Amino acid sequence: DPRGLYTCETGSKRAKLQVHYRMCQNCIEVDAATVSGIVIADVVATALLAVAVFCITSHDRGHMSRGEGATGHLQELLGL
Repeated sequence: DPRGLYTCETGSKRAKLQVHYRMCQNCIEVDAATVSGIVIADVVATALLAVAVFCITSHDRGHMSRGEGATGHLQELLGL
C-alpha cells in the first residue's frame, strides 16, 4: 500500500508529499494490451453470435408444418 509521507530532496530544496491511496486487496493490474485483447475478443464473439443467429433464422421454412397440417402429421406419427 503506497500511502504515507514522501520526501524529495534536490540540492538544498526539500519537498514533502502526503499520499493517500487506497488499493483493493484482490485487484489485478491490467495493461493496455490485455484490455485491447478483451475488447477485440468481445467484438469477435458478438459478431459470430450475430452471424449464427442470422443463419439460423434465415433458413427456408417451407418444409416446416404449420396449423392443421401439423396436427394431422402429429396424429399420423402417434397412430391416432
